Amino acid sequence: MNGIPAALSASVLWGSADFLAGRATRTHPVLLVAFLGQAAGLIVLSAILAFHGIDAHALLPGAITGLIGIVGVLALYSALGLGTMSIVAPIGATSAIVPVVWGIAGGERPGALQWAGVVLALTGVILAAREPTTGGSKDAKNAIRLALLAALAIGFSLVTLDKAAEHDSLTGVFAARATSVPLLGIALLAARVRLPRAKALAGMGGIGLLDTSANVAFAIATTGGLLSLVSVLGGLFPVVTVALAYALLHERLARPQRVGVVLALVGVPLISAG
Repeated sequence: MNGIPAALSASVLWGSADFLAGRATRTHPVLLVAFLGQAAGLIVLSAILAFHGIDAHALLPGAITGLIGIVGVLALYSALGLGTMSIVAPIGATSAIVPVVWGIAGGERPGALQWAGVVLALTGVILAAREPTTGGSKDAKNAIRLALLAALAIGFSLVTLDKAAEHDSLTGVFAARATSVPLLGIALLAARVRLPRAKALAGMGGIGLLDTSANVAFAIATTGGLLSLVSVLGGLFPVVTVALAYALLHERLARPQRVGVVLALVGVPLISAG
Protein backbone atom coordinates (compact mmCIF):
# COMPACT_ATOMS: atom_id res chain seq x y z
CA MET A 1 0.00 0.00 0.00
CA ASN A 2 2.12 2.88 -1.31
CA GLY A 3 -0.35 5.47 -0.05
CA ILE A 4 0.59 4.94 3.60
CA PRO A 5 3.81 7.05 3.76
CA ALA A 6 2.08 9.92 1.95
CA ALA A 7 -0.93 9.72 4.29
CA LEU A 8 1.31 9.80 7.37
CA SER A 9 3.24 12.74 5.91
CA ALA A 10 -0.07 14.53 5.45
CA SER A 11 -0.92 13.98 9.11
CA VAL A 12 2.39 15.50 10.28
CA LEU A 13 1.99 18.51 8.00
CA TRP A 14 -1.64 19.05 8.94
CA GLY A 15 -0.89 18.74 12.63
CA SER A 16 1.89 21.31 12.45
CA ALA A 17 -0.20 23.70 10.35
CA ASP A 18 -3.16 23.45 12.74
CA PHE A 19 -1.00 24.17 15.76
CA LEU A 20 0.52 27.25 14.13
CA ALA A 21 -2.89 28.40 12.85
CA GLY A 22 -4.38 28.04 16.32
CA ARG A 23 -1.67 30.26 17.76
CA ALA A 24 -2.09 32.79 14.95
CA THR A 25 -5.88 33.09 15.38
CA ARG A 26 -5.42 34.03 19.03
CA THR A 27 -3.88 37.33 17.95
CA HIS A 28 -5.13 37.83 14.37
CA PRO A 29 -8.55 37.53 12.63
CA VAL A 30 -9.31 34.01 11.42
CA LEU A 31 -10.23 35.33 7.95
CA LEU A 32 -6.76 36.81 7.57
CA VAL A 33 -5.00 33.64 8.73
CA ALA A 34 -7.04 31.48 6.38
CA PHE A 35 -6.69 33.83 3.39
CA LEU A 36 -2.92 34.28 3.63
CA GLY A 37 -2.37 30.60 4.19
CA GLN A 38 -4.48 29.55 1.24
CA ALA A 39 -3.03 32.27 -0.99
CA ALA A 40 0.54 31.16 -0.26
CA GLY A 41 -0.38 27.61 -1.21
CA LEU A 42 -2.04 28.81 -4.41
CA ILE A 43 1.08 30.70 -5.50
CA VAL A 44 3.31 27.67 -5.01
CA LEU A 45 0.89 25.33 -6.77
CA SER A 46 0.56 27.75 -9.70
CA ALA A 47 4.34 27.69 -10.18
CA ILE A 48 4.44 23.89 -10.02
CA LEU A 49 1.56 23.43 -12.44
CA ALA A 50 3.22 25.76 -14.94
CA PHE A 51 5.60 22.86 -15.55
CA HIS A 52 3.40 19.93 -14.51
CA GLY A 53 0.35 20.88 -16.55
CA ILE A 54 -3.35 20.93 -15.62
CA ASP A 55 -5.81 18.07 -15.94
CA ALA A 56 -9.17 19.65 -16.73
CA HIS A 57 -11.05 16.64 -15.34
CA ALA A 58 -9.79 17.43 -11.82
CA LEU A 59 -10.96 21.05 -11.83
CA LEU A 60 -14.62 20.55 -10.90
CA PRO A 61 -14.14 18.17 -7.95
CA GLY A 62 -11.21 20.35 -6.87
CA ALA A 63 -13.38 23.47 -6.93
CA ILE A 64 -16.06 21.68 -4.89
CA THR A 65 -13.33 20.72 -2.41
CA GLY A 66 -12.43 24.41 -2.12
CA LEU A 67 -16.01 25.47 -1.44
CA ILE A 68 -16.53 22.87 1.28
CA GLY A 69 -13.03 23.43 2.60
CA ILE A 70 -13.69 27.12 3.34
CA VAL A 71 -16.24 26.09 5.97
CA GLY A 72 -13.91 23.49 7.41
CA VAL A 73 -10.84 25.73 7.60
CA LEU A 74 -12.63 28.72 9.12
CA ALA A 75 -14.43 26.54 11.68
CA LEU A 76 -11.28 24.63 12.63
CA TYR A 77 -9.03 27.67 12.92
CA SER A 78 -11.67 29.48 14.98
CA ALA A 79 -12.02 26.48 17.28
CA LEU A 80 -8.25 26.17 17.73
CA GLY A 81 -8.06 29.84 18.65
CA LEU A 82 -10.95 29.65 21.13
CA GLY A 83 -10.42 26.34 22.86
CA THR A 84 -7.74 23.98 24.09
CA MET A 85 -5.82 22.67 21.09
CA SER A 86 -5.41 19.27 22.73
CA ILE A 87 -9.21 18.98 22.71
CA VAL A 88 -10.09 20.67 19.43
CA ALA A 89 -7.57 18.88 17.21
CA PRO A 90 -8.77 15.33 18.00
CA ILE A 91 -12.38 16.36 17.48
CA GLY A 92 -11.44 17.78 14.10
CA ALA A 93 -9.80 14.45 13.28
CA THR A 94 -13.16 12.69 13.42
CA SER A 95 -13.45 14.03 9.88
CA ALA A 96 -11.95 10.63 8.99
CA ILE A 97 -15.33 9.03 9.71
CA VAL A 98 -16.89 10.65 6.63
CA PRO A 99 -14.53 9.23 3.95
CA VAL A 100 -14.34 5.90 5.81
CA VAL A 101 -18.10 5.47 5.57
CA TRP A 102 -18.07 6.79 2.00
CA GLY A 103 -15.35 4.38 0.94
CA ILE A 104 -17.03 1.35 2.50
CA ALA A 105 -20.37 2.33 0.94
CA GLY A 106 -18.54 2.39 -2.41
CA GLY A 107 -17.40 -1.21 -2.01
CA GLU A 108 -13.96 -0.93 -0.37
CA ARG A 109 -13.24 -3.90 1.91
CA PRO A 110 -10.32 -3.60 4.36
CA GLY A 111 -8.81 -6.80 5.82
CA ALA A 112 -9.33 -7.97 9.43
CA LEU A 113 -6.12 -6.45 10.82
CA GLN A 114 -6.79 -3.24 8.97
CA TRP A 115 -10.32 -3.11 10.39
CA ALA A 116 -8.80 -3.49 13.87
CA GLY A 117 -6.44 -0.61 13.11
CA VAL A 118 -9.31 1.59 11.95
CA VAL A 119 -11.29 0.85 15.12
CA LEU A 120 -8.31 1.51 17.39
CA ALA A 121 -7.37 4.73 15.61
CA LEU A 122 -10.90 6.14 15.64
CA THR A 123 -11.43 5.06 19.26
CA GLY A 124 -8.20 6.83 20.09
CA VAL A 125 -9.40 10.02 18.42
CA ILE A 126 -12.69 9.89 20.36
CA LEU A 127 -10.91 9.35 23.70
CA ALA A 128 -8.46 12.14 22.96
CA ALA A 129 -11.41 14.47 22.39
CA ARG A 130 -12.85 13.85 25.86
CA GLU A 131 -12.59 17.03 27.90
CA PRO A 132 -12.17 16.74 31.69
CA THR A 133 -15.36 17.63 33.54
CA THR A 134 -14.77 21.16 34.80
CA GLY A 135 -18.02 22.84 33.81
CA GLY A 136 -16.46 24.35 30.71
CA SER A 137 -16.42 27.99 29.66
CA LYS A 138 -18.59 29.44 26.90
CA ASP A 139 -15.55 29.70 24.63
CA ALA A 140 -14.68 26.06 25.27
CA LYS A 141 -18.20 24.91 24.37
CA ASN A 142 -18.24 27.07 21.23
CA ALA A 143 -14.86 25.65 20.28
CA ILE A 144 -16.22 22.10 20.48
CA ARG A 145 -19.23 23.01 18.32
CA LEU A 146 -16.97 24.63 15.73
CA ALA A 147 -14.65 21.62 15.81
CA LEU A 148 -17.57 19.29 15.08
CA LEU A 149 -18.65 21.47 12.16
CA ALA A 150 -15.07 21.48 10.91
CA ALA A 151 -14.91 17.69 11.13
CA LEU A 152 -18.00 17.30 8.99
CA ALA A 153 -16.91 19.82 6.36
CA ILE A 154 -13.32 18.57 6.17
CA GLY A 155 -14.53 14.98 5.90
CA PHE A 156 -16.62 15.75 2.82
CA SER A 157 -13.81 17.85 1.34
CA LEU A 158 -11.52 14.80 1.63
CA VAL A 159 -14.04 12.76 -0.34
CA THR A 160 -14.20 15.31 -3.16
CA LEU A 161 -10.41 15.70 -3.10
CA ASP A 162 -10.16 11.96 -3.67
CA LYS A 163 -12.37 12.34 -6.75
CA ALA A 164 -10.07 15.06 -8.07
CA ALA A 165 -7.00 12.92 -7.34
CA GLU A 166 -8.38 10.18 -9.60
CA HIS A 167 -7.38 12.52 -12.43
CA ASP A 168 -4.55 14.63 -10.98
CA SER A 169 -3.72 15.39 -7.33
CA LEU A 170 -1.95 18.69 -7.91
CA THR A 171 -4.68 20.06 -10.17
CA GLY A 172 -7.30 19.10 -7.59
CA VAL A 173 -5.60 20.97 -4.76
CA PHE A 174 -4.88 23.91 -7.09
CA ALA A 175 -8.55 24.16 -8.06
CA ALA A 176 -9.53 24.06 -4.39
CA ARG A 177 -7.20 26.94 -3.57
CA ALA A 178 -8.19 28.89 -6.71
CA THR A 179 -11.80 28.68 -5.52
CA SER A 180 -11.29 29.45 -1.85
CA VAL A 181 -8.76 32.30 -2.12
CA PRO A 182 -10.96 34.79 -4.04
CA LEU A 183 -13.93 34.08 -1.78
CA LEU A 184 -11.83 34.54 1.36
CA GLY A 185 -10.35 37.70 -0.15
CA ILE A 186 -13.81 39.18 -0.75
CA ALA A 187 -14.82 38.35 2.83
CA LEU A 188 -11.59 39.91 4.10
CA LEU A 189 -12.22 43.15 2.22
CA ALA A 190 -15.82 43.26 3.40
CA ALA A 191 -14.67 42.87 7.00
CA ARG A 192 -12.05 45.63 6.51
CA VAL A 193 -9.37 43.68 8.33
CA ARG A 194 -6.13 45.59 8.88
CA LEU A 195 -2.89 43.88 7.87
CA PRO A 196 -0.29 43.16 10.57
CA ARG A 197 3.48 43.46 10.23
CA ALA A 198 5.42 41.65 7.52
CA LYS A 199 6.80 39.06 9.95
CA ALA A 200 3.31 37.99 10.97
CA LEU A 201 2.20 37.89 7.32
CA ALA A 202 5.12 35.61 6.44
CA GLY A 203 4.25 33.28 9.32
CA MET A 204 0.66 32.94 8.14
CA GLY A 205 1.90 32.23 4.63
CA GLY A 206 4.06 29.45 6.04
CA ILE A 207 0.98 27.88 7.61
CA GLY A 208 -0.58 27.76 4.17
CA LEU A 209 2.44 26.05 2.66
CA LEU A 210 2.27 23.33 5.30
CA ASP A 211 -1.47 22.88 4.78
CA THR A 212 -1.16 22.80 1.00
CA SER A 213 1.65 20.24 1.20
CA ALA A 214 -0.56 18.12 3.44
CA ASN A 215 -3.44 18.24 0.96
CA VAL A 216 -1.14 17.24 -1.89
CA ALA A 217 0.30 14.38 0.16
CA PHE A 218 -3.19 13.14 1.03
CA ALA A 219 -4.35 13.38 -2.56
CA ILE A 220 -1.34 11.30 -3.63
CA ALA A 221 -2.07 8.82 -0.81
CA THR A 222 -5.60 8.20 -2.08
CA THR A 223 -4.20 7.04 -5.42
CA GLY A 224 -1.98 4.44 -3.73
CA GLY A 225 -4.27 3.00 -1.04
CA LEU A 226 -7.87 2.48 0.03
CA LEU A 227 -9.64 5.74 0.81
CA SER A 228 -11.13 4.21 3.96
CA LEU A 229 -7.61 3.49 5.28
CA VAL A 230 -5.48 6.44 4.17
CA SER A 231 -8.14 8.83 5.46
CA VAL A 232 -7.70 7.39 8.95
CA LEU A 233 -3.92 7.70 8.73
CA GLY A 234 -4.24 11.27 7.52
CA GLY A 235 -6.63 11.83 10.42
CA LEU A 236 -3.90 11.16 12.95
CA PHE A 237 -2.75 14.78 12.66
CA PRO A 238 -4.09 15.68 16.15
CA VAL A 239 -1.29 13.58 17.66
CA VAL A 240 1.15 16.12 16.23
CA THR A 241 -0.95 19.10 17.33
CA VAL A 242 -1.37 17.70 20.84
CA ALA A 243 2.36 17.01 21.13
CA LEU A 244 3.22 20.56 20.05
CA ALA A 245 0.63 22.03 22.43
CA TYR A 246 2.08 19.94 25.25
CA ALA A 247 5.67 20.93 24.52
CA LEU A 248 5.24 24.59 23.60
CA LEU A 249 2.02 25.72 25.30
CA HIS A 250 2.29 23.38 28.30
CA GLU A 251 -1.21 21.98 27.77
CA ARG A 252 -1.78 18.82 29.75
CA LEU A 253 -3.94 15.81 28.92
CA ALA A 254 -6.24 13.86 31.19
CA ARG A 255 -5.70 10.09 31.42
CA PRO A 256 -8.43 9.18 28.86
CA GLN A 257 -6.81 11.56 26.36
CA ARG A 258 -3.39 10.01 26.88
CA VAL A 259 -4.90 6.57 26.31
CA GLY A 260 -6.52 7.87 23.14
CA VAL A 261 -3.22 9.06 21.70
CA VAL A 262 -1.63 5.66 22.41
CA LEU A 263 -4.51 3.78 20.77
CA ALA A 264 -4.26 5.97 17.69
CA LEU A 265 -0.56 5.24 17.38
CA VAL A 266 -1.10 1.50 17.86
CA GLY A 267 -3.67 1.53 15.08
CA VAL A 268 -1.16 2.83 12.52
CA PRO A 269 0.87 -0.37 11.96
CA LEU A 270 -2.31 -2.45 11.92
CA ILE A 271 -3.77 -0.28 9.20
CA SER A 272 -0.51 -0.67 7.32
CA ALA A 273 -0.67 -4.48 7.55
CA GLY A 274 -1.56 -6.43 4.43
